[in-house]
Amino acid sequence: MNKIFFVTGNQFKFELAKSKLNLKSNIDLQQKKFNCPEIQANTIKEVASFSVKYCADNLGVPCIKNDSGMQIQFLNNFPGPYTRYVEETITEKGILNLMSNCSNREVNFIEVLAFCEFGKEPVLFECTTKGKITNQSKGNGGWGFDKIFIPEGFDKTFAEFNDNDRIKLWDSSGYKELSQYLNNLYND
Repeated sequence: MNKIFFVTGNQFKFELAKSKLNLKSNIDLQQKKFNCPEIQANTIKEVASFSVKYCADNLGVPCIKNDSGMQIQFLNNFPGPYTRYVEETITEKGILNLMSNCSNREVNFIEVLAFCEFGKEPVLFECTTKGKITNQSKGNGGWGFDKIFIPEGFDKTFAEFNDNDRIKLWDSSGYKELSQYLNNLYND
C-alpha cells in the first residue's frame, strides 16, 4: 500500500479532495494535520510548492497540499496568494470598493494542488475557475468571496447556489491530472 498524506486540518477540504481524486486501491490517502509555515510569496504556486516540500521532507512521506486564491484581472491578479488575508481584513466590501468604477470584472479562482515525495521536487496541478465580480454582495451560502464571484456561464454568485451545486461548478481538472499522475507513479 502506498501511503500519501493530504496535509490539512480542514476535514471538509480533505473529504472534498478525496471525492475528486480517483485513485487506485493501492493508494492510501490519509488526512494529516501538520503545522507548516506559510511563506509570503508572489504566486499561489510558490506557496503550494514550498509548503508541500516542507511537509514531505519533514514527515518522510509523500504529501499533497493545496493552496488557492482569487486573481482579479483589473487589480493585476490581486489578491492572489494574499486572498485569505484580504478576506479577513477588507472583506468582499473592500474588493467591491476597489472595483467601484471598473468595467473589467474578470476574475479567476486558482487552486494549486502540489504533490511531493520525500527528498524530491514538487509537482504542481492547477484548477482555474473563471468568472466575474458582481457589483454587490449576493447570497448566503458558501465561504470566502462566494458572495461576489459569479462563475462563468451563470448569472448568480456562488453564494446563491446550494452546497452540492456549488461544488460541481468549481474546476476540478487539476484533480483529474493529479489522479492520473499518482495512478501512473504507483502502478504496482
